[in-house]
Amino acid sequence: MKTFTKYALAAACLATTTSAFAPPALSGVQTTANTQLFSTVDDKTEVREYFNNEGFNRWNKIYSESDEVNTVQLDIRNGHDQTIQKILNWVEADGDIKGKTVCDCGCGVGSLAIPLAQMGAKISASDISDAMSTEAAARAKAMGIRNAKFYTSDLESVKGKYNTVTCVDVAIHYPTEKMAEMVGHLCSLADERVVISFAPKTWYYDLLKKFGELFPGPSKTTRAYLHKEEVVREALKKAGFEV
Repeated sequence: MKTFTKYALAAACLATTTSAFAPPALSGVQTTANTQLFSTVDDKTEVREYFNNEGFNRWNKIYSESDEVNTVQLDIRNGHDQTIQKILNWVEADGDIKGKTVCDCGCGVGSLAIPLAQMGAKISASDISDAMSTEAAARAKAMGIRNAKFYTSDLESVKGKYNTVTCVDVAIHYPTEKMAEMVGHLCSLADERVVISFAPKTWYYDLLKKFGELFPGPSKTTRAYLHKEEVVREALKKAGFEV
């Protein structure tokens, strides 16, 4: 029986929606009555362009040791670090990662892929942003890591079979009607385990997101999508994974 590990996106990231700077699409969200008319391709293009340009500059700084971050950005960094550490603790507790293959979709600057490689896993990591995947590869090389490959690709184009598939901070960019397809594809790549993060659609986060949209940031980012836990669970079960 396949297994599945699920966790909700760190609340600290969602709690910054009303600030001048926040995670992509939770600050500066351009929301209109026509939001649902945008196709996945439009979302994908938007995400790619953002994280290849201004988004890369912002998030590369946050996901580093730089002191040039404001209080909100520091909160985001700490929340992200806690999420990554939680996953690493799960993997360490299982005690079976050394020598196993891991596919990290939406790897960013390698926050998860690099420590997993240091634990002995064979890593294949991709990101839709060439700037992000290039930075991840550079960080891994600087640390002397040789068991990790980084490349540029959208999630739907990733192929192969891996013991574990991870996907952190990506579901937030997918409309709910497309999210199930994304989960299904991730599951098709995994033989043993899937780790996915998502921003939970609850009345509290719905309200927080709507309130944040009243105070857009100084520059456009990307749209954000919250997902009901039962929808994510159903998608995983449909793909043959035990929740």
